[in-house]
Amino acid sequence: MAARTNQRREYERVVQIVSDSGGRVVGRTKLQKIAYLLEATGLGEGFSFEYRHYGPYSEELSSAARSARILNVLREEEHPTSWGGFYSIYTVSAETNGDTVRSQVAKVAAGADSIELELAATAAFLASEGSTDPWGETAKRKPEKASTIRLVGAKNLYRQLQQINTPKRLPAIT
Repeated sequence: MAARTNQRREYERVVQIVSDSGGRVVGRTKLQKIAYLLEATGLGEGFSFEYRHYGPYSEELSSAARSARILNVLREEEHPTSWGGFYSIYTVSAETNGDTVRSQVAKVAAGADSIELELAATAAFLASEGSTDPWGETAKRKPEKASTIRLVGAKNLYRQLQQINTPKRLPAIT
């Protein structure tokens, strides 16, 4: 995806991710995980990721989202949470036309439960980093989120993403 990265500015790349996701992404964490899964499947925009508390995280992506908001090409609405924090809803004017493989991955991820998406992306990241038990490691790192029901949902989501014929397959994990 290097050619794609060289052709578009950073803020345009994040706008494209939201567009491919159906034009709307609820949550900063969800935006990060969608972008990570696009990178992991060979469909990304060239953002680099590292592990943080909520799983794979890209400072470049966060910066791009801020720039896109400032340039008024990405709308971000902040809303309060029940626990006292805030979450964002990102929207763009037009979603991508067509049913590309990239939009399939982005839309499946955007439509997923946020916690299950976080768990699935974390397991994929840990597997790509060489973990021999990425689901077990995910559960250990995220005990407050990795209930049995959430892990089952995350694994189902992961299998659904694996079934999409992407240029690069997600790691085979069980």
